[in-house]
Amino acid sequence: GIGMGMTAPVSITAFPAEDGSLEQKVKVSLRIPSQFQANPPCPSDESVKIEERQGMTVYSTQFGGYAKETDYVNYAAKLKSALGSEAAYRKDFYFCNGYDPPMKPYGRRNEVWFVKE
Repeated sequence: GIGMGMTAPVSITAFPAEDGSLEQKVKVSLRIPSQFQANPPCPSDESVKIEERQGMTVYSTQFGGYAKETDYVNYAAKLKSALGSEAAYRKDFYFCNGYDPPMKPYGRRNEVWFVKE
């Protein structure tokens, strides 16, 4: 029953298939605003969970525009290529992050994160 405005980034956990495409399961995460962090409201929908994300180190790449799944897949491939075989990071998932409201037409910011092992 408590309204919380949109927060940024909207973080989507992507699960890559062998060919680099994304599996048809995703997890969308929204940051709980600061004033609710100590005592977040309980979700009324069973599919909504409150989860504490531990600190992490990430390899990241940034791009603009209205990001689509193909953009995230392409930038994940570019990041993988840039890191080469020396960097150790989680291969079973990565994060796709968007920072802007849908009505912002210019100067949009999107990122792909690989979690360092």
